[in-house]
Amino acid sequence: MGKADIPVVRRSLFSWVFAGNVKLQITLLFIIVVMVFARVVPLEMQKRIVNEAINLRDIDKLFLYCGIYLVAVIFFSGLKYLTNLVQTLITQRATADMRKALYHHILTLPLGFFRNTQPGSVVNSLVTELAMPGNFVGMAVSAPVTNILTLLAFAVYLFLLNPLLAGVSFSIYPIVVFLVPVLQRGVNRANRQRVDAARTLSSRIAESVSGIHEVHGNGAYTIENKKYDRLVDRLLKIRIVWSLYRFAVKTSNGFFISLGPFIVFLLGGYLTIKGQLELGALVAFLSAQERLYDPWKELIEFYQVYQDGSVTYKRTMEFFDVMPEHVIEPQDRDALDLEPSIDVRDLSFVTDSGIRLLDGINLSLNAGEHLALVGFSGSGKSTLALCIGQLYSYTKGHVLIGDKEVAKLTKRDMVNNMGFVAQSPFIFEGTIEENLLYACRAKAKGNGQGDAGLPTLDDIISVLQQTGIFVDVLRFGMNTILAYDENQELVDVIIRIRDNFQRDYGEELADYVEFFDENRYLYHSSVAENLIFGTPNKGEFNNTNLCTNPYFLKFLKQADLTRPLLSLGADLARQTVDILGNLPPDAVFFEQSPIRAQELDSFKVVVARLRRGKLHELSAEHHEQLLDLAMRFVPGVHKMAALPALLENLILEGRALFREKISEDDPEAITSYQVSEYIYSQTILNNIFFGKTKTANPQAQEKINQSIIQLLIEEDLLETITEIGMQYQVGSKGDKLSGGQQQKLAIARVFLKNPNLLIMDEATSALDNKSQARIQNLLETRWKKNNTVISVVHRLDTIKNYDQVAVMKAGKILEIGTYDELMARKGMLYELVGKK
Repeated sequence: MGKADIPVVRRSLFSWVFAGNVKLQITLLFIIVVMVFARVVPLEMQKRIVNEAINLRDIDKLFLYCGIYLVAVIFFSGLKYLTNLVQTLITQRATADMRKALYHHILTLPLGFFRNTQPGSVVNSLVTELAMPGNFVGMAVSAPVTNILTLLAFAVYLFLLNPLLAGVSFSIYPIVVFLVPVLQRGVNRANRQRVDAARTLSSRIAESVSGIHEVHGNGAYTIENKKYDRLVDRLLKIRIVWSLYRFAVKTSNGFFISLGPFIVFLLGGYLTIKGQLELGALVAFLSAQERLYDPWKELIEFYQVYQDGSVTYKRTMEFFDVMPEHVIEPQDRDALDLEPSIDVRDLSFVTDSGIRLLDGINLSLNAGEHLALVGFSGSGKSTLALCIGQLYSYTKGHVLIGDKEVAKLTKRDMVNNMGFVAQSPFIFEGTIEENLLYACRAKAKGNGQGDAGLPTLDDIISVLQQTGIFVDVLRFGMNTILAYDENQELVDVIIRIRDNFQRDYGEELADYVEFFDENRYLYHSSVAENLIFGTPNKGEFNNTNLCTNPYFLKFLKQADLTRPLLSLGADLARQTVDILGNLPPDAVFFEQSPIRAQELDSFKVVVARLRRGKLHELSAEHHEQLLDLAMRFVPGVHKMAALPALLENLILEGRALFREKISEDDPEAITSYQVSEYIYSQTILNNIFFGKTKTANPQAQEKINQSIIQLLIEEDLLETITEIGMQYQVGSKGDKLSGGQQQKLAIARVFLKNPNLLIMDEATSALDNKSQARIQNLLETRWKKNNTVISVVHRLDTIKNYDQVAVMKAGKILEIGTYDELMARKGMLYELVGKK
């Protein structure tokens, strides 16, 4: 078995040192040799500067030796930077390769492994735990070679200066070499505990976040806090012990190293005084002794990195040392194309804990037949389906697809022939299109087809329509906001559709739609919207901020609108208080008033003061309240009061004045509604619609939608909008989609793949009756006799047209046959249907 065939969890940490980094490591060795030489040169220059330049008062030699000293220091610094650069590159490459290889291995592990493993543990292992082994790989060559060569070079140089002094100086190092490993054992023990505790803590965090709805639903904050706090406290104690041992290693090392200068001063000073050692040699010896600390310190740190990295690496790989249950890719052959007949013989499945979930299952299906698996919860229906689909490895018996044993097929063989939809399907973060093509891309890339094997847009739209999610995707497309000054051709067509919509359907939809018209007052828009008559691009021009916007307030005065709008606000407040003042604050009573139920008490105060005085005598705060009330007044909705005709005309005049002023003063603030211009701040739908609906009646909305869809079809734009809709981001785990949309998307994903064998594990449980009937009808018409279907069914009214129905209990098939046959027997199925 070659190195490439060794599973990543069985590879040693040292195997990563040269893996893919041979050239970099050789380059690093060359740089290190040159760097060590450059590090010794300054020591010799120090000796010569003292002995030959200063003692002999030779200025030329002083400049020469100082120059060589400076060049050596600069050269060494440059090489040191280059070494760190290459070392970092090796570290990051190795860490990335470890993460990739381990992740690739993790994805192939049996489903049983993930039932017992929290996602947080996997995340912590991949992201955090492999960083330290990666650091070791980057240092594995450079750190020991650099520092050992430096120590040897310094040792040789010091022995050349004075053998006695060098021997005494180096006598302390054997003590350190003995002491550090003793302390390091404590470091390793604490580090193993730290890795395990950190992994447990990550699992606890992942579990709490995944189940946050249960935490909130039960108010279980205290329970979760205590669980988390206990783990954090345990990790705190472990990290303290770990750090104390690490500091002990550094402190003891530093203490013994500090004895070096003491020995040099004592013995070297004595030898110099006695004339047995030159002063320059003593200076060079002291400098070398001081610099000895750096490589020795780095060697100790490298030793610690190796020990920590080794422990972490071993712990991580041991955790994932589980082998895939099936070969992933076939060797020396293409993936098989199997006849989708099913033959199950004496099938049993026993869990690792000894629980028997399936016991002696026997059944046969011809190619193209459909089987419904029914029974109470826990009867083994899903387990049987998953064993047939190779998602679980059965422990006894046989499952044949065509004439091939499922246990001996590779994963690629199964993927090539099978599709699977779970009861709670997983939707990946990304676009609808990415999720739709997920299974097709996996199959195509596995067979070496790449994107050439993907379905066409027509195929995708067909499946979207079949599964009932087409309308949702189309709506996502219609609710898309196009980027400014892009898709000009599309913009032109949308403006044309807008014109056609008003021309062809304006009269028919007159009772449902109020189109934007700059010369008419819009009764289903607020006063603010009538004045602005456009889409705000700046926050201060949003409807909620207009009454505090100095520019807008100044405009109202110039347009002589301030007083009339305050009067309108006062009338609205009086009428609402008079009519609704004594009713309970229920929102249903306030639907025809711009005052909200929770605002009633504050407006009662305003009305009371109006009755005691004049409008202009109110405070600025009350003026702002009344102005805001008037600005959100929608005559077509708030029918409790009427809009005065005079004020209506003033607002229309004010609209023209505002457009003129804002276009001069701040043209970027508002995008005005113009029938010939596209509004980039609005959705495609709003640009086509170009108005407001007068009613929330679903039938009216459906009629409007059908009218727009018809125009899209006429302009050959339906596919384009659908493509845009497929770029909708579904969010993390598809949380921007409803449960039904997620299930429809998962069904569409597998229908698009069109597998020979389709396994559906309660795949329609989240769908409404109409959607479920649609899917069932599709299975019975388009999939019958073409594709084999095994369906775990939760609704017994959908199983009448299945070729076979298997009733399960306690891991066994109690009866199997057609629906009519089983009902005629009045056995288990008959009882189940009766209980339903």
